[in-house]
Amino acid sequence: MSHSPLTPSLAVAVAQFSPTADRGENLSAIAVLVEDAVSRGAELVLFPEYSSYFIDPFDESLAANAEAIDGPFTSALIGMAERYGITIAAGLVERASDDGHVHNTVVAVNERGILARYRKLHLYDAFGQRESDWIERGDIETPQVFDVSGFPCALMTCYDLRFPEVARTLVDAGAELVLVPAEWVRGPLKEQHWRTLLHARAIENTIFVAASDHPPPLGVGHSMIVDPQGVEIAAAGISTGVAVAHLDRGAIERVRRVNPALALRRYTVHPLT
Repeated sequence: MSHSPLTPSLAVAVAQFSPTADRGENLSAIAVLVEDAVSRGAELVLFPEYSSYFIDPFDESLAANAEAIDGPFTSALIGMAERYGITIAAGLVERASDDGHVHNTVVAVNERGILARYRKLHLYDAFGQRESDWIERGDIETPQVFDVSGFPCALMTCYDLRFPEVARTLVDAGAELVLVPAEWVRGPLKEQHWRTLLHARAIENTIFVAASDHPPPLGVGHSMIVDPQGVEIAAAGISTGVAVAHLDRGAIERVRRVNPALALRRYTVHPLT
């Protein structure tokens, strides 16, 4: 799909589903949701964390079902992207440096191949969980910003949402749309945290944020797309499905003209040693 170079827009879909321990079943579910999203005009489709493989609680099968970054799961996504001429981002279980751990990775692809990959930085050792028992955290790297129909996009994952410096680092690298695959575990006030943090990351950075979660009973659902003023412009409920929004890149310029918070700040972000 083509856009005017002066006012680029992008149709983004957040696809909400519950990945299982059946990798083939997960890919079949993704294919159905991609077809639905494309039928509604989507050019970019975002899927949740652990879309390639998921089991609760984690066990040794996680590592047994880990793949290379360019393995069968990513290849299948590239095939879907080629079929429809779109971009797809989804979480996968990637092989790590030892046999007992995996990387919690997000990959973005189009018909030409891999556009970017992101390994989760902050592991979910909170709220009674210990993701680090099974997951190897990603290294701090230069953000991989990629273009989709004139929109500079970047990736982060689930628990990273609670660390505002992650999104700020992506924005400093040029991102105007941050994609957040998640498995936001349900619990007291967790849905409120999910909504508040997504809105905050959009407002404080004057960017678009798109987030895709697992639906209940494990996740909170409520996958959504938030504009630079913190307004939900599309959202899913608590079941499997797709929500689509058309993003106007000009909105970022208009909001930043009125609210130049990024230009007025007096601090920068640096990693801890």
